[in-house]
Amino acid sequence: MGKTNHVTTRWMGKMAFESTNPSGNNLRIDAGEEDGGEGSGYRPKALMLSSMAGCTGLDVASLMKKMKLDVDDFTIEIVAELSDEHPQIYEKVTMEYHFHGSNLNEKKLQKAIDLSFDKYCGVSEMFKKFADVQIASFFHHTS
Repeated sequence: MGKTNHVTTRWMGKMAFESTNPSGNNLRIDAGEEDGGEGSGYRPKALMLSSMAGCTGLDVASLMKKMKLDVDDFTIEIVAELSDEHPQIYEKVTMEYHFHGSNLNEKKLQKAIDLSFDKYCGVSEMFKKFADVQIASFFHHTS
């Protein structure tokens, strides 16, 4: 058996929770006002998307450094569609990688994305078990 992660999540009253992280940085989870919360924290399902973006983003950033790629700005946009029936789960997820720069090596950047998506990113691998996950790459060349 591999490494384990341990997270403690404590109720803070109303609909708010505080969750620990192995990094030592805690995060707050809360429902919106329409669901009895105060909107003072992260929404759990959206947090899953941030988790996937962060996971693949770390891979790509690491590969950009290894490949000595010149990128000015890099964002990951995720659009995820929930099922109609409850419990609502993500059915279709599209991950868009946007690279900005004056000296983008599209071929190598695409290779970094593919390596992350097919080989390294454990979170997107988990997502693939329950959703149709698609990726798209956009290269914005600046002068």
